[in-house]
Amino acid sequence: MNYQPKRKKYILCFSQIMISLVMILTFTQAIYSQTQIEPKKSKAIRQELEKIVNEGKAPGMIAAIISSEGVIAIASAGVRKAGTDIAFTSNDFVHLGSCTKAMTATMLATLVAEGKLSWDTKLIEAIPGLKKSIHSDYHKITLWQLLTHRAGLSKNAMDWDAHNQKEMKKRRLAILEDNLKSPSTYEIDKFHYSNFGYMIAACMAEKLTGKSWESLMKKRLFDPLGMFSTDFGAPNTHNQIDQPWGHSWGFSWFRNKWKPDQSDNPEALGPAGMVHCSIEDWAKFLSLFLTDKNPILESKYLNKLAEPVGFYAAGWGILEQPWAKGIVLTHNGSNGIWFASVTIAPKLNRTYIVVTNSCDFGSTPDICNEILKKLVRMELNISKE
Repeated sequence: MNYQPKRKKYILCFSQIMISLVMILTFTQAIYSQTQIEPKKSKAIRQELEKIVNEGKAPGMIAAIISSEGVIAIASAGVRKAGTDIAFTSNDFVHLGSCTKAMTATMLATLVAEGKLSWDTKLIEAIPGLKKSIHSDYHKITLWQLLTHRAGLSKNAMDWDAHNQKEMKKRRLAILEDNLKSPSTYEIDKFHYSNFGYMIAACMAEKLTGKSWESLMKKRLFDPLGMFSTDFGAPNTHNQIDQPWGHSWGFSWFRNKWKPDQSDNPEALGPAGMVHCSIEDWAKFLSLFLTDKNPILESKYLNKLAEPVGFYAAGWGILEQPWAKGIVLTHNGSNGIWFASVTIAPKLNRTYIVVTNSCDFGSTPDICNEILKKLVRMELNISKE
């Protein structure tokens, strides 16, 4: 039976999530000189975001330029919730969607560093009890294949809401078993984007440690990095405007408009796309890929996370870009009512991010991609090509 989601926005679509990643312009090389927060640059970012918001292309947006030292420039525009005048601020929390995958992979790398897992650990080695309950096609799939979308898995589970009466670790494991009884639909070792694969990778960690993915993320990643705003699900308190709401584009009251929404993906999907946090805290995570000095992982493990199989590594699309003097790590994320995009240029010690509290897959990815390109041009002081 094919899974038909209750709401299509819950399913993170690879073609939509990744479509703008290959559109980043090739720029001429340049040398950075900025090392601190720059009000002038922040003002320029705000002006770009205000244009988009004023044209009705997003209710709210935020964008930033980051180095290993933290945020260099940041600005926001618009409102937390359409129909109100409550401003979207630079300190607000944002939903990361599939940008969560890189975080999940990094948490798993801490277990690899401690010898509790290896990149080649097989699913049935981590969870031996599955051997008799899942199809033999999946007996040899490894952690690394799961993280690089090469485990022959479908994009999503048949029913992410199944077994919702169970405790979360048991729920994820039950969903895993439900979906792996039949032969693999896709060829193993061939790329096929899979949110489901990231949940399975998390199940391996949950079984080995006895702790939930959520608690492992807090203990092994967020707390050591001081990411104290970070949590899971919608950023705002239910029915309050203490943080931004997500928005979908649709017909209401005889016209198209942004419709506020504070729902999110089903909890079982968490390892693939349910983290929210402030931009400042997201920068603390992203800076892991800009410096050799950090409190959680040796550089060899971080380098492995950015080692692509084809064009995709562990939670990152990898591209060679002349302007970046080497590779860039890039990803988009959306739960259907938010959209986030990030590009890291390790050789230049820079990261560029843009997030909007809305999503229309027909236009939002392109809008965010244009903002990213403007951030790069602004930082490198180069002309449009």
